[in-house]
Amino acid sequence: MKLEEAKISIEGKFKRMVNSSDKIPSGYLLIHSDQHSIHWSMADGNTDSLPAHVDQPFHTASIAKVFTATLIALLVQEGKLNYAEPINKYLSDELLDGLHIYKGIDYTKDIRIEHLVNNTSGLPDFYEEKPKQGKSFLDIILDDPKRRWTGQETIEWTKHNLKARFKPGEKCHYTNTAYNLLGLIIENVTSKPYHEALHEYLFKPLNMKHTYLSHYSEPEEQSAYPVAKVYLKDRKVNVEEYISTSSIYASGQTVSTSKDLLTFMKALVEYQLLSKVSLDKMKQWRKLWMGIDYGYGLMKIRMMPFTEKYNVWGGLGSLGSFMLYNPTNDIYIIGSFNSRGFVGKSVRFVYSVIRIIVKATN
Repeated sequence: MKLEEAKISIEGKFKRMVNSSDKIPSGYLLIHSDQHSIHWSMADGNTDSLPAHVDQPFHTASIAKVFTATLIALLVQEGKLNYAEPINKYLSDELLDGLHIYKGIDYTKDIRIEHLVNNTSGLPDFYEEKPKQGKSFLDIILDDPKRRWTGQETIEWTKHNLKARFKPGEKCHYTNTAYNLLGLIIENVTSKPYHEALHEYLFKPLNMKHTYLSHYSEPEEQSAYPVAKVYLKDRKVNVEEYISTSSIYASGQTVSTSKDLLTFMKALVEYQLLSKVSLDKMKQWRKLWMGIDYGYGLMKIRMMPFTEKYNVWGGLGSLGSFMLYNPTNDIYIIGSFNSRGFVGKSVRFVYSVIRIIVKATN
């Protein structure tokens, strides 16, 4: 299969994916490979009456954890932080009071920065876990869209509604709570709001003009296209109008474009942001879920057993968003299906895309 035929095949598969469900308002896909001279960008679906466009900004969801983790890695690289430091060095006693109580013992002082970054803190996930009584946090922000939440308030809500899962360092459990804490640590170390640190350390140096933290900052250059809507639970949502999503903060509140995300990922892969030592640290993997390992803010997806050929690393988001790199074949795959619950389908889609390209180039 030649590359042009591969492109046509992928375009058809992408359109079928977007049109496979009423819960996918729009989709975006960017495939890039310097090795194979590929740069294919596509979009399908719509935002209200406007057709999707390849340059349209969309909510990255938890892809943004890679930004937060990279900021932490930069601060470590600069000697301003150490992964082994306890978090109580940078966060107030009031905020940390009762944060991590497991089987009647308070382990808060045992939590280190690395525990937050690699999801081994044992802290619960305020966004995904439902309390024994009352509404889930997602229901709260959907039912009261005008309420603004701070990072600190999400931590307080977690302390009062959820319980720790295990002692720090024991296991791996994905938690948005940990990344909101990292955002607060970044603010302490840089002496500036988290969103300003994002722009100063990452977005501005990389010329990511359409990337920003929704409800906190603005893009350097306004897009000609509206931010894509997302599908959450039973409704299509314009996140820009839901001030309550400010609660997602450092765990996944970034808006970006496929092009900007490719710029970031290439800078990471090519050591433009971090040294090899720093990036290798971020790729110290441990099992998170079946087929997915977690490092220091990065995910590694093992597509098939016994071979590295199709493996990718980077970031995934709960909205079916992905920012991934396949090192064996030098393929970047960026995009989103803008719908909660499509993580598994997006991973399988990425795998199929890589297989089509590998077949066409071998």
